[in-house]
Amino acid sequence: MARPALTRPGAAAPAPSKAPRVTTLHLVCGAAGAGKTTHALRLCEELGALHLSIDDWMVTLFGPDAPQPPQWPWIAERVARCEAQILRTAVACARRGLPVVLDLSFLRADQRARAAQAAREAGLDLRLHLLDPGPEERWRRVEARNAAQGETYRVTVTRPMFDFIESLWQRPSPEEMAALNGHDVRALHDSAPI
Repeated sequence: MARPALTRPGAAAPAPSKAPRVTTLHLVCGAAGAGKTTHALRLCEELGALHLSIDDWMVTLFGPDAPQPPQWPWIAERVARCEAQILRTAVACARRGLPVVLDLSFLRADQRARAAQAAREAGLDLRLHLLDPGPEERWRRVEARNAAQGETYRVTVTRPMFDFIESLWQRPSPEEMAALNGHDVRALHDSAPI
């Protein structure tokens, strides 16, 4: 039989314990021209979140050294290193209470699984934001972005580059969307600039 807690007459009740706030890692997922960076920047503004973009890291760290024409093995090796460091940085920030938006494309299921595992191991929530308006619309957006070279422009994407990225794209299955707390935001940005 449990004994009742003893308190002194007139003593204040103990303060309720503050449970640690669980922070969310937001994964923005889609192929070239899907509107990922536009969505990520809006989300960061809305949430007061940190934006970590693979394009920013790759262009800043490796752009001046990139072989011409681009060579996929050279790029893939550096993308993998950047993604690993970005994920470590994201987890460290999120564990300290700062929401993080990962703008890493997450083209493949294995990339999404690594991010989900890191979030789980760190005790973080995860939210997958899928943008996939279809290849014709995405190519139209890429051409417009190449021409405008506006806020979300980082590098000119040629048609062969676009087609290669298309070959890597693995759209999340309904099961993966459910497992990663995913939602399809395509309709929100079908006519938005990228």
